[in-house]
Amino acid sequence: MARVIAVTNQKGGVGKTTTSINVAYFLSKMGKRTLIIDFDPQGNATSGLGIDKQELGATMAEVIMRQIRLAKVVLPTEYKDLYLAPSTSHLANTEVELAQADGRFARLREALNGVIDYDYIIIDSPPSLSLLTVNGLVAADYVLLPVQAEFYALEGLGQLLESMKLIRKGLNPSLKLLGVLPTMMDSRTTLSSQVYDEIKKYFPDKIFKTTIPRNIRLAEAPSHGAPVGVYDRFSKGSRAYKALAKEIVERTSR
Repeated sequence: MARVIAVTNQKGGVGKTTTSINVAYFLSKMGKRTLIIDFDPQGNATSGLGIDKQELGATMAEVIMRQIRLAKVVLPTEYKDLYLAPSTSHLANTEVELAQADGRFARLREALNGVIDYDYIIIDSPPSLSLLTVNGLVAADYVLLPVQAEFYALEGLGQLLESMKLIRKGLNPSLKLLGVLPTMMDSRTTLSSQVYDEIKKYFPDKIFKTTIPRNIRLAEAPSHGAPVGVYDRFSKGSRAYKALAKEIVERTSR
């Protein structure tokens, strides 16, 4: 059975899509057959893997509305063992329709039911506590929580953790916090180390050993439609995500 990981934080700009793409890429490089589900109406994971959204047929919007099976929208990428279920802005309209639909919280879990072709499924969630985000949490085994090393990093996390608690009570009792990932760390600033210490204080057992540095190559890679491991495999960002993928395999194999 695939291990399903939702990459979630309701704050924007914390590195969710960057983390989804690069973790998935390095898992695939480790020989793990990996699927990224782009579940954000911005569709950044889709364009970040070099897919032209203008040329797409069916996407996750149709899957969630039960019009087509997940397997029918999955695309191979340029990279061995890495696959993508794409999205476009149409997913935002679908979310409005979904609000009135039956089984609206569990549509993604339903779509993943019986999917056994992958070792890992990475869900790139939208930057909000929306119906799509809840679907991701209901479908997932684990939550990976990227937290930016900035002053307001922990603001709003309480709400997300409360939502996780409610979902565990009702819809997905086996949901676990895989780990908290400090992103955009700048070792030259006192602020980054202060925020790291603060995160560690709140999540002493769950913070990843790996941190993601603020790195120009990471920022440039999406505009080239490639993971950082392809764009510049010797960069700090690439080395960090490679180490993180190994850590994820260790944590999910226990």
